[in-house]
Amino acid sequence: MKNFVLTLFLACALPAAAQQVGPRFAQAPRFMGHDTIRIACVGNSITEGHGLKDKKTEAYPARLQELLGDRYYVQNFGLSGYTLMNGTDRPYMHDGRWFRFQKALASNPDIVTIKLGTNDSKTPYDSLLHADFMRDLNAMIDSFQALPSKPYIYLCLPIPANGEVWTIRDSVIVGEVIPRIRAVAQERNLPVIDLYKPMKPFMDLLPDKIHPNAAGAMLIAEEIARRIETDMLKGVIHFGNGPRGMRPRVMRADMGKRAEFTPKPNPTSNPNIKVEHKSRHQKGRKK
Repeated sequence: MKNFVLTLFLACALPAAAQQVGPRFAQAPRFMGHDTIRIACVGNSITEGHGLKDKKTEAYPARLQELLGDRYYVQNFGLSGYTLMNGTDRPYMHDGRWFRFQKALASNPDIVTIKLGTNDSKTPYDSLLHADFMRDLNAMIDSFQALPSKPYIYLCLPIPANGEVWTIRDSVIVGEVIPRIRAVAQERNLPVIDLYKPMKPFMDLLPDKIHPNAAGAMLIAEEIARRIETDMLKGVIHFGNGPRGMRPRVMRADMGKRAEFTPKPNPTSNPNIKVEHKSRHQKGRKK
């Protein structure tokens, strides 16, 4: 009888999204206030923290948690070696082993950052880019927007690759992947966080030419944190002060909808941000 009551209690306590994809994907509980903002970082090995001494504390989602503070709850759903596109042998959305995509959905996030595309530049995956990349990115966005939380979604541009390693090619990232991410962002009026340009002057922060070290992960976290905090201050995202069920209300009514509109030029990056990064990292880097 006790087991039955406990099972019934847990089933009622699980978020609706977790129940939809299965209770085994529900995340471990953490004490959160009613106004805690949950962030899901979706990505590949760069997100997961490949090559870092302690990915749990040094990967950029962990650094993002430090920068944003206790009002936020950041979770790392990075998966090494996986692609955005579903037609490869390692599709992020159809991974049958680690279930990171299902876990990200089950977390019922308020904000989602999607940083995929580096592995899609590999040979022979790149042959699928023309037909599959935008379609599958739209499918991922649709899955998150169908959640009860109606999360605010950021599309992140991949960081540069310093040469060709594991058949990852920077020329494909720049010429094929990034334009398609921008095209989807424009089509759906979603915000873009450019991680390519800020990392480009600091290629020495990529010791294996692909994955950032601890300083590089912090640089990524700073870019994402700055954008989230800026949008919060501008009122682009508004969070209610009510119970946990209150979710972010996007101020632009057309946010995320697939509709025809006149494309607007991408805003130029603030040059002061680049100078700030360059000065800070040059000072803290060993010679």
